[in-house]
Amino acid sequence: MMRAKALVAPRARPTTEHDRATLRPLMTLTERARVALCGAVLVAPACRGSATTNEEAAPAAPPPQAAPAKPVAPDKFSRSPMPAEMTDLGRQLFSDTTLSASGQMACVTCHDPKLGFGPPNARPTQLGGPDMKSPGLRAVPSLRYLQSVPSFTQHYLDEASDGSNDVGPTGGNTWDGRVNTKHDQAKLPLTSKFEMANASLDDVVAKVAGGPLATKFRAVFGDDVFANPARGSAAILMCLEVFQQSPKDFYPYSSKYDQYLRRKAELSAAEARGLALYNDGNKGNCASCHPSGGYHGAFPQFTDYGFNALGVPRNARIAANADPRFYDMGLCGPERTDLKDHKEYCGLFRVPSLRNVALRKVFFHNGAFDSLDRVMAFYVERDTNPGKWYPKVGGKIETFDDLPAELRKNVTHDVPFGGKPGGKPRLSATEIRDVIAFLKTLTDADLQEPTTGR
Repeated sequence: MMRAKALVAPRARPTTEHDRATLRPLMTLTERARVALCGAVLVAPACRGSATTNEEAAPAAPPPQAAPAKPVAPDKFSRSPMPAEMTDLGRQLFSDTTLSASGQMACVTCHDPKLGFGPPNARPTQLGGPDMKSPGLRAVPSLRYLQSVPSFTQHYLDEASDGSNDVGPTGGNTWDGRVNTKHDQAKLPLTSKFEMANASLDDVVAKVAGGPLATKFRAVFGDDVFANPARGSAAILMCLEVFQQSPKDFYPYSSKYDQYLRRKAELSAAEARGLALYNDGNKGNCASCHPSGGYHGAFPQFTDYGFNALGVPRNARIAANADPRFYDMGLCGPERTDLKDHKEYCGLFRVPSLRNVALRKVFFHNGAFDSLDRVMAFYVERDTNPGKWYPKVGGKIETFDDLPAELRKNVTHDVPFGGKPGGKPRLSATEIRDVIAFLKTLTDADLQEPTTGR
């Protein structure tokens, strides 16, 4: 079902304190308690010294005075690595194709920094594997604005209400929330048969230990960093994790909408109308899953980290779908296996952030659509014009065809879905254009094409 959370007014308290509060979710992440670097990485000024904080993103607000960096994880390594050093190593690892079995794939291959660390093309899934010919199962998500993802739970009690409202499965990284930390998430592409295709993390360690970054790893973590595979893999994964906590790279909060919240920009008439439609529970109702208002003084992430079954049509361009018996059912498989017996979760995928959504070339977990116009039309016409989206089987429209028939009851019918075939969509074509105009204000400044004027 769609998840209704209390929303903070979009222009609530856009002050310097408001800007500073955007970093607070980082300091309470349960995922960070799982790794030895814990609080030091989150608060050490070295993390901010090489990257732009939200205060720095606002020209009128000078950055805070930096204090000496604190060492990280002294019990793990013979030398205590500094956050800035790990960030630098993580950035280099992110672009290193030698870490893959093919020698042709790096993290950046699928997560293009120029596109918000999202997919570089309009393929529904990307190619990888030992020969770079293996297609994946799901569309590549963006890696920006994942710094506050909570750990996965089947029963999330909404703090925005009285704390007793169970809104169901929430949190975790990836489309099915199966890993809780960036540390663990980094393991997935390194060993996935669809991606870098290493047989094990030991193979990755051997490649780094014998590669051009080995000297720098020894300088940062100590000469014994590669003394055993467990120590080496911990160092490698920590670097990738810390890099993905870099504000400048992964959560700059520099979009026009962020400037609007800071009272440093005004929305155009179309953008303002789009925001109103976005928030309207009887129209777009987008904010029920992608809140546009801050919470506890933080800038909005445009996701509630929940899971929904939207009934997105089956995508014949995904190779695995050539088998009519195959279904990607999100929380209950095939990639995630611990919840396979929870049939009520089948078809549910995690709600992504809508920040930088206008840069995406494919949408939804299966890349079924290639434009925001199509996405918005699907939301408002899925039920009123099902023949536009689903095939006919035996003369009858087969709705929700990417789920087995017995599990299609899991699909949400909340606004903007709903209505009967032939009915009036919740949004008109003009209103859809206004919502898209608003969504374009969520593009970060460093990802916008430069404009020229006379």
